[in-house]
Amino acid sequence: MKVGIIRCMQTEDYCPGTADFKAVREKTGTFSGIGEGIEVIGFINCGGCPGKKAILRARELVKRGADTLAFASCIQKGTPIGYPCPFAKKMKELIQEDLGEQVSILDYTH
Repeated sequence: MKVGIIRCMQTEDYCPGTADFKAVREKTGTFSGIGEGIEVIGFINCGGCPGKKAILRARELVKRGADTLAFASCIQKGTPIGYPCPFAKKMKELIQEDLGEQVSILDYTH
């Protein structure tokens, strides 16, 4: 699996993504049960609210080799501040519509 992780721009000032990388490394969270190796292709923010730039960023991750995109837990679950992205559902829909079947999308990381 070659994964690109998209995270919330609002949380990047205080969250270095350590838990995301740990989940990949230890195959926990959404990565549990994955038998193959996992390579992180890129780790990028959504581009800020309302997440319109996420589509272009997802395309770039795929262009650079990602076959799977994961929304970091800060987007879907709101960790660490407890505030999920109000645009997460629409962002996912637009990315799926744009990229189609060429990538899998994971809803969270840890």
